[in-house]
Amino acid sequence: MTVKRCEVPSLDAMRTSGIAVITGASSGIGAAAARRLAADGFQVVLGARRVERITEIASELANGATARYLDVTDPASVEEFCSAVGEPCRLLVNNAGGALGLGPIGEADEKQWQAMYDTNVMGLMRMTRALLPKLVASGDGHVINVGSVAAFEPYAGGAGYNAAKHAARAVTDVLRLELVGKPVRISEVDPGLVETEFSLVRFDGDEERASAVYRGLTPLSADDVADVISFVATRPSHVDIDQVVIRPRAQARVWLVHREEK
Repeated sequence: MTVKRCEVPSLDAMRTSGIAVITGASSGIGAAAARRLAADGFQVVLGARRVERITEIASELANGATARYLDVTDPASVEEFCSAVGEPCRLLVNNAGGALGLGPIGEADEKQWQAMYDTNVMGLMRMTRALLPKLVASGDGHVINVGSVAAFEPYAGGAGYNAAKHAARAVTDVLRLELVGKPVRISEVDPGLVETEFSLVRFDGDEERASAVYRGLTPLSADDVADVISFVATRPSHVDIDQVVIRPRAQARVWLVHREEK
């Protein structure tokens, strides 16, 4: 009897050419994902409000990476950005988001809540809606939404961000239902504690409060999350990684972490 050997495709064979759009690409996870996906062979289009930052990052990348101004909370900005994206557009990484404040519901700041919803939910919807025709037309499209463990682990003081990320997760799930049978994969990457500008923005530039979030433990880095995004994006086209949760070893839940005493 002859046994036929099953050939496992190499990583190079699984790498996907085409355009990858990344929102919130000026720092943190977005910038790290841009670097990693460019190395994977994608032609990366970086979008963010800080044009100088993304232009500098794009200049360092291979495969003709480009940078364009993008404010996902502004419908006109989204439309202008997405109309300039070429084809084949194979990947959209909805990374733009963020948290503001850590106050209780009884003292909720409506402007902060609105800003979180506009960025994390409406921005995700606008980008997906605008690029979906191109993703479908590519014959092998992929949407990766960068969520958070806050989407399914509520915590005191986090109601506004919890609500926004819960909503973003619902959008992701429904999108998967609506596109079944279409040549588009839908994935979600949910990080725990990642040391980026996230906490600095949340605490309105208070470096002491921001650094305290990571004190006594080794958090994830932006590159750690970018590695996962790369893995999800470079699977064979029939493989859809629905959801990946990634945390530092010292974190069991949003509210349960182990800190070493010094």
